Amino acid sequence: MKNNLAFVLSGGGSRGALQVGALYALLEAGLKPDLVIGTSIGSLNAAFLALNGFSGESLDKLKDAWRQATEADLLPTNYLWLTMHAMFRHSPNDPSQRLKDFIISRGVTPEITFSAFQSPRLVIVSSDLNSGKPVLHGEEPDDQVLDAVLLSTALPPWFMPVKKQGRYEMDGGVVSNLPIEPALKCGASHIVALDLMDGRELPEAGNRLAGFFTKLSSAVEKRQVDLELELAEARSIPVLYINLTSDEPVAMWDFRHTDEMITKGYEIARQTIADHPNLRAFIPGAFRSWLKRKNK
Repeated sequence: MKNNLAFVLSGGGSRGALQVGALYALLEAGLKPDLVIGTSIGSLNAAFLALNGFSGESLDKLKDAWRQATEADLLPTNYLWLTMHAMFRHSPNDPSQRLKDFIISRGVTPEITFSAFQSPRLVIVSSDLNSGKPVLHGEEPDDQVLDAVLLSTALPPWFMPVKKQGRYEMDGGVVSNLPIEPALKCGASHIVALDLMDGRELPEAGNRLAGFFTKLSSAVEKRQVDLELELAEARSIPVLYINLTSDEPVAMWDFRHTDEMITKGYEIARQTIADHPNLRAFIPGAFRSWLKRKNK
């Protein structure tokens, strides 16, 4: 069977900077994706990767975009205030418009459709609350990439779910935060999974309720990931799983740690690649090439 290598990028808000560093390590290893598939913040990284190609130059541009995200205040920290406005009326300072403007400024303009991406192919995942299943954007070539990214990142209270064509769509992380199962449906023969799951309690979580909800969401997410990894194993699809966590837990809305997380993501991915016991069988030609460079 022809190799169809998928890069699977999870959601995780500001922790998506860890994926940028990991992508540098994957590039060094000679792993080139045929498919990039992302959920939530991973959908932004995936769209940028598909739009600009997988090269050192494009990753440098992605790094710059992440640095500018800090100034853009994409996920305002006053989320409790936003929750109240979401319950009773629209916020006069709509974060969704801010995110849309930011995405467009990075090149994902409204006229771009999925037909523009053949190599690598792009798929973006959102959740349908009516069916409880993931929605795979990219199967219809004429669909707009910008709309798909906005649906995949629609996480309350910052962004509200959208009713569309019989669906009630929101952030893809609700049903598949690390979209391995969608990658299998898209024909992946090998998978590199960049997971941003971090169940550690935030230092500023000063009450028991906040800690409880952190643990609850991380438990659900971990269960999802375990099941999707088991599904890949049952289908004999090799997965290079890379769990990306910062030195200290970082809130998903806190974009002040971008540079240190990019560095950390690179270190984790590079070490995972070096330590993997069966990586010689994982796209063998690419790994041999990386090993020669590493030992020079």
